[in-house]
Amino acid sequence: MEWHGRLDDRADMLRRQAVRIPLPDTEAERDLHENMARIADAGERKGRLLDDPDVPLTEVYEDELDEMRRSFEYRLQQVAGEEYYDVAIAYLDGERDDWIGALAAYYLECCYRLQERYTVDEQVFFLLILRYPDCFTVNLSFLSGEISGDAVRYESSALADADLTERGQEQYYADSQYSQHEAAEYLRERVGCIREAFPDPDATSAERRQYGGFIHLTGRQGPTFAELLDSWAPDPDRFDEPATTPGIVPEGPEAERAKRTLLTDAEVLI
Repeated sequence: MEWHGRLDDRADMLRRQAVRIPLPDTEAERDLHENMARIADAGERKGRLLDDPDVPLTEVYEDELDEMRRSFEYRLQQVAGEEYYDVAIAYLDGERDDWIGALAAYYLECCYRLQERYTVDEQVFFLLILRYPDCFTVNLSFLSGEISGDAVRYESSALADADLTERGQEQYYADSQYSQHEAAEYLRERVGCIREAFPDPDATSAERRQYGGFIHLTGRQGPTFAELLDSWAPDPDRFDEPATTPGIVPEGPEAERAKRTLLTDAEVLI
């Protein structure tokens, strides 16, 4: 059986679950800060690409997908080393039952699902990363429904109705470019929430960096894309026990609140 077939058999790895990673020292906090800074940099780059009329929207999303995949592959190597694929498959096959295998399987499925489902019509990509005093959590899933709340919407001229007249196509292209410009402005304004949620531990007091988080939603309905990027507050009472080892945990009340308040008719697919 191919590895993606095994992941299909264990599709519940992402469903209503998150990864919890301890932050035992400043070095771990610094690594988290640097990884979040890379995500923020990618958001800024996406804004620049959206604002470039010579860059197709498909290329914008391919660039973003590549960056997210690299981020998860980096985590895979951190957790399980260069042989992360074998570690994840051993966990999925029941040959090991430890936190390293569980996290490797979770992150590997993240990579696979991103490749399989990112920007699929009528599906919403959901990413929630939260910081607590002694740990952080990552929750990734895909849902049906529609993004509501303070989302920006923009069009892809490549997905325009083929029945449009030549003049109609020209107008639709112009409108699409304007909507992408508005989306670029939105991202430039919002991407700072990622940096604010995960500040540099060498330049910030311990009290200032105890709690933080952000949420990123992306969805598509036909030619219309919707995107939401915003700060999201962690629940101080989420965990009863301190973080001692990495592991898989329930998605938490913050994810439930996000799905309830930011999505309409949401249903978890993966």
